[in-house]
Amino acid sequence: MDQDLVADFGDAAAELLAAPAATIAAPLTHLGVIEVGGAEAATFLHQQLTSDVKHLADGEAQHSAWCSAKGRMLASFLVFRSGSNYQLQLSADLLPAILKRLQMFVLRSKVNIVDHSDARQIIGVSGPRAEEALHAAGLAVPGAALSSVVAADTLVIRLESQRFELLASSKVAPELWQALLSVARPVGTRVWQWLDVDAGLPLITGGTREEFVPQMANFDQLGGVSFHKGCYPGQEIIARTQYLGKVKRHLYRAHSSTPIPPGSKIFSPANPEHPCGMVVNAAPAPTGGYDALAIVQESFVAAADLEIATPGGAPIDLQPLAR
Repeated sequence: MDQDLVADFGDAAAELLAAPAATIAAPLTHLGVIEVGGAEAATFLHQQLTSDVKHLADGEAQHSAWCSAKGRMLASFLVFRSGSNYQLQLSADLLPAILKRLQMFVLRSKVNIVDHSDARQIIGVSGPRAEEALHAAGLAVPGAALSSVVAADTLVIRLESQRFELLASSKVAPELWQALLSVARPVGTRVWQWLDVDAGLPLITGGTREEFVPQMANFDQLGGVSFHKGCYPGQEIIARTQYLGKVKRHLYRAHSSTPIPPGSKIFSPANPEHPCGMVVNAAPAPTGGYDALAIVQESFVAAADLEIATPGGAPIDLQPLAR
């Protein structure tokens, strides 16, 4: 997937330093979009995904996941509804396999599932002047987190107070990008990936597919799991894990001086034969080294002696997320 990232716009180090406080715009080339439409789209997705799709209103977004029968996440999504259609945003490296697998489950349902990535370009805008940048591009601004509006052939989603995603048609995207840059600084894709790490938003990729139940990745805290809806793949295991309190691995922020690709295993000297955790996402940190989201077994965290990639590897430091 790395070969598809926009590395930088001439000064990677300065762009990364701008991430925490400046207003930035980033091409989100690491993401793709699947569109699900048709008369039975809502019912189909409600029966497949972990979230409560049936109650997702027009102009709203939600986190979600699609799981195997064993309750392990095949992909994570940001699901947003526009009219009667649903868009599933996911890691681009997973899109072909997930698209094919979803289409296998359609059977006789009145549902159309297509790869919408070529028709859309995804741009991230973040920072204290993010709303000003959107206005400069002639776009409306959604009022609440995980809400969206459509203007100028562009869907605008507010992720958080100062972070937005724009799904623009390929036709208007170049002009839109230039308008955003009248306020925002252009930065490489990895800057946005660091912002996701900082926000505690995990993304399942090829390196972590089928590794975690949703609660390990905090998807229950993100509103991405409904414990009140009917059956979906993995539902019995996910519910049992929740109600029996068997979530023994949790999501942490992590830091290391060495690169830590998604899927990197984490080891403890107390039990070097078996990994006790795994990196979910990682990106270069503004202050140096690499920041990550990692899922780690609770019983090994307190010793603060964890190592990355191999037993005896470089140290990795953890910080808890609010749960």
